[in-house]
Amino acid sequence: MLNYIWLALVVLAVAIGGWNNRLSEVTAGAFDGAKTAVTIALGLIGIMALWLGVMRLAERAGLVQRIARGLRPIMRRLFPDVPPEHPAMGSMLMNMAANMLGLGNAATPLGLRAMRDLERLNPRPGVASNAMCTFLAINTASVQLIPTTAIALLAAAGSARPTAIVGTALLATLCAATVAITSARLLEKLPFFRLPETSPVAGVGDPGRDTAVTAGISDPGSTQPAEVPDNVIAVEPRGWRRFLPFLLVLFFLGLFVRLVFPGWFNLPADPNTVAQNAFVRSVNTLSILAIPFLLSFFPVYAATRRIKVYEEFVEGAKEGFGVILKIIPFLVTMLVAISMFKGAGGIDLLTRLLTPVLTPLQFPPDLLPLALMRPLSGSATLALLTDIIHRLGPDNIVSLMAATIYGSTETTFYVAAVYFGSVAVKQTRHAIPAGLLGDLAGVIASVVICRVVFA
Repeated sequence: MLNYIWLALVVLAVAIGGWNNRLSEVTAGAFDGAKTAVTIALGLIGIMALWLGVMRLAERAGLVQRIARGLRPIMRRLFPDVPPEHPAMGSMLMNMAANMLGLGNAATPLGLRAMRDLERLNPRPGVASNAMCTFLAINTASVQLIPTTAIALLAAAGSARPTAIVGTALLATLCAATVAITSARLLEKLPFFRLPETSPVAGVGDPGRDTAVTAGISDPGSTQPAEVPDNVIAVEPRGWRRFLPFLLVLFFLGLFVRLVFPGWFNLPADPNTVAQNAFVRSVNTLSILAIPFLLSFFPVYAATRRIKVYEEFVEGAKEGFGVILKIIPFLVTMLVAISMFKGAGGIDLLTRLLTPVLTPLQFPPDLLPLALMRPLSGSATLALLTDIIHRLGPDNIVSLMAATIYGSTETTFYVAAVYFGSVAVKQTRHAIPAGLLGDLAGVIASVVICRVVFA
């Protein structure tokens, strides 16, 4: 599927650019896309190393397995092909939690780690498994509690109620996530996307390989360190050590209450949060405290179980460089095609063609470029959203629709290139269609919900 999409973007970019006399913009777009891809990848190295180090501590201490065990019923329904105790379950859960809180700098590395864990279960290297496709669909339509970027733009433009889109974005992203997950489960059964019958090759993603890896035996053909069960590598804490994680949790709970209800402690209130209700302040506070909590809780939890936290963190961080090197070619390939298509005026042409069709359906024409650009480029979509807000006003219903769309959809092609590129998957099967259907549902739901709420 990705082969056809990429080829179509490149060919259409050249054809449209030649027709519009914009071949120079097509060339510039190709070079800019390649440069942007490498810049993005290099910027991810440090963040990737940080979160892989933290995840290794959680894994070695058995915390990931405990988290996955607690939410086993939900995850087994979403990912029936993944063993309940496999590290992939914990990695995916943490990625989803980070996405819900809007922690993009943590969600991407955790998602890449989850993809790597899923690849260990994949008997067909280079072909996306059903679990991978479902996971990518969830990421492209992940539920977000607070669309912080969209709210910030509305507030900066002088909106009377910048947080009014919290409810609409939450409902729209719930619709998008439901459609994306349902589409992934239905599309995987179609003959065009069905997995071919193959005999698993020993040592490459088959059950025997996974068993060997989780038993602490390194795969000779793999550069990844061996995974070891928590009962082999962790020691249950005794005495005062067992209370340290609880004390840290209590400390952060105290900080949470202090930030959400400053009046209880006779502290001056933040002027930026005075107009917000308790729910919005609570979610914003969770976003502020989440990273410091994870960065401190995982090492403390591991240390109480006699894990050598410094050494294990360094070993986990080392893996980040290898993952990023795998991503760069895939990211360059996708962003070059997208930038060429943008430079040729492809989005403008699609807008002109679709406007007469969508206008009778009461779909605002101003939203069409943003809706078409959203799956392709996050930065370009942000620029379009800013233009709509400043041109129509922050409290205009179309501006609120645009902000809701931005907060309830995702850059599907970028996510696919990064996630699948990290595990060298070239046949993405139904992941892209499921993600795009989720984006479409998010756009439609945003328009309908905003008409009901703000009309």
